[in-house]
Amino acid sequence: MYKIIIADDEDNVREGIRDSLNWGKLGFEVVGVFENGRDVLQSLEQLQPDVILTDINMPLMDGLDVTRYLFEHYPQTKVIILTGYDEFEYAQQALKMKVHDYILKPNTADELSQILSKVKVDLDDENRKVEDLSKLMQQIKESLPLVRERFLNQLVTGELRESNLEDKLAYLDIDLPGSYYIVAVIDVDDHGELQRFYPESESELLYFAVCNISGEIIARKKNGIVFQNNNEKTIAILFGENMETLREEATIIFEEINRSVREYLKFTVSIGVGDICASLQFIHHSHKRASFALDYRFFLGKNRIIHFGDLEEGLGESIPYDKHWERKLAPTLKSGTQQEISWIVERIIENLKESYLPMERCYIHIQQIIVSILDVLDELEIRETHYSSSSSPLTEIYGLKTLDEVEDWLKNYCLHISGAILETRNNFCKLQALKAEEYIKDNYADAKISMDMVCKYLVLSTSYFSLIFKNHTGETFISYLTRIRVEKAKELLKCTDLKTYEIADRIGYIDPHYFNLIFKKATGMTPTVFRKMR
Repeated sequence: MYKIIIADDEDNVREGIRDSLNWGKLGFEVVGVFENGRDVLQSLEQLQPDVILTDINMPLMDGLDVTRYLFEHYPQTKVIILTGYDEFEYAQQALKMKVHDYILKPNTADELSQILSKVKVDLDDENRKVEDLSKLMQQIKESLPLVRERFLNQLVTGELRESNLEDKLAYLDIDLPGSYYIVAVIDVDDHGELQRFYPESESELLYFAVCNISGEIIARKKNGIVFQNNNEKTIAILFGENMETLREEATIIFEEINRSVREYLKFTVSIGVGDICASLQFIHHSHKRASFALDYRFFLGKNRIIHFGDLEEGLGESIPYDKHWERKLAPTLKSGTQQEISWIVERIIENLKESYLPMERCYIHIQQIIVSILDVLDELEIRETHYSSSSSPLTEIYGLKTLDEVEDWLKNYCLHISGAILETRNNFCKLQALKAEEYIKDNYADAKISMDMVCKYLVLSTSYFSLIFKNHTGETFISYLTRIRVEKAKELLKCTDLKTYEIADRIGYIDPHYFNLIFKKATGMTPTVFRKMR
């Protein structure tokens, strides 16, 4: 309901207007009726009207003066002028002061209702715009931290245009005074462990906790700002007026952050520290070098504060990466022991550590090793059994933060593959030995049967066949064949009246005398004596 004031020096006009309209239906409430302009102005602060319906000709202060005052002090208040034909020139002056409308006397209730309806539509529209603007301002206020964080990320990554940088900082209420700046990138070491033991929502809180602890420490020093990037890493910008003082303060602050996270959150972080720059325009260089320094956690291990400047001094001592051990790994998987496999993996990782290759290059070398292992599986026609829940070992390694973790993972993976190869080989050997047994049992009566015949049937070398057959049966080919023939001879001696020479022929011995010797050696008695015992 909108509030309206009626002002006219004629009683019958004021009261007639007040009493002739259904104000509630029109959306208005009459909050004041006055006979001069002075009383109208005195009531404005208390009544706060939305609309004033005023006559032009009034004592003490006329309608034009009221309109002029409202135009200057209450521009949002709508004014409707009541005027006669002879006062039309005054009405034109009022229109210059943005009077909403005017109506000529005498007027009817319908005429006034039509004007008021138009005023209400305009008021509704303005209020809707004000409400929308209010919502927009509230949304801007609520999203300001995100806007500020996005701006800071663009600042440190070099995505911002250099123009109007100070204006943007002021608008976002970001205070970065100082002559020198340094950036640090802080990352949780056990990212995989956090995901394993905490639900996603809780792990996000832990990353935020790292940012919060860092922010509290830096806020006490009043020399920096903290925010998170898109990868949940915490970014710290420190500033100061003196380069050496800033470097010393940065060391103290980052050591306190490292210690506090370990003490309160019970896990560790590593911190990459860039070099000092002399302008915000170049702060992205410090951020890039801080990220580069953090990557060297891959070589140096977790729970570290790694300064880019220290790396520059140490990189000259690196040695070239040698693929010698990498090439030896695949063959060793086929026939080597667990100790040999582990030793080769250790040599590979040791060489990577000494080479100080960029982290991405290290990942590529590990992936090449994995591909060579997969080639071995293809060669042996072994379908890969997944080492873990990861869809592919080629991508799983990107979850490893240090070369020590890569070493443990690669050892376990290689031993897993070696076990799969051994199991497959054992299964193959067992299958081949079973086929050999079946072949011998089907062909033992053939006097010409030999190990060469069996190997030709199985497509195996005689030496390899001898090894797998002895491992499977515990007997040599000859001893196994002899046992099968003797067992069959026993059966024929017990169950038939065949002559000894006939039995010898049926089980693959051409010479009966030789059969007698073999049978006696196997049973301790001649075939004739054995038959008599049935």
